[in-house]
Amino acid sequence: MTAVLAIIHAGLAAAWVGGMAYSLFVVQPKLKKYFGPDQDGRETLTAVIASGNRWKVIGLIAVIALTGGGLLLINRDDWQLHAVKGLLLLIATGIFWYVSWRHWPQRVFATTAELPKLQSRLVTLATAMLGLAGTAFALGVLAAQL
Repeated sequence: MTAVLAIIHAGLAAAWVGGMAYSLFVVQPKLKKYFGPDQDGRETLTAVIASGNRWKVIGLIAVIALTGGGLLLINRDDWQLHAVKGLLLLIATGIFWYVSWRHWPQRVFATTAELPKLQSRLVTLATAMLGLAGTAFALGVLAAQL
């Protein structure tokens, strides 16, 4: 049972980190290049790509948290490391909440003049989430080696 929980936990964490990295370093730059000065077209496609993902990511985060908690109950060694990992994921989840319920509504109703600032803010927020979730993932790999 421990191996199944660990595979689910690590697999979903890797999927989250990988998805954020792919969006940040591949999708977003390609959209910017493809649409060039056409900000409205870029925003429209970005909204289509993002639409409906909120609850999928929340489900992903919930399963990561539940499987991580289950693994911690099975083996309490290095709990301090796991506490740091949990805190990093909690902060990343808070940023995701902000992006989902504050940032995106602002973008939907933004004027053309406001879009560049909001697009730049999303890059900053996505980079922070990736750094936090990536560090938590690395700590999980480290914990498995101890």
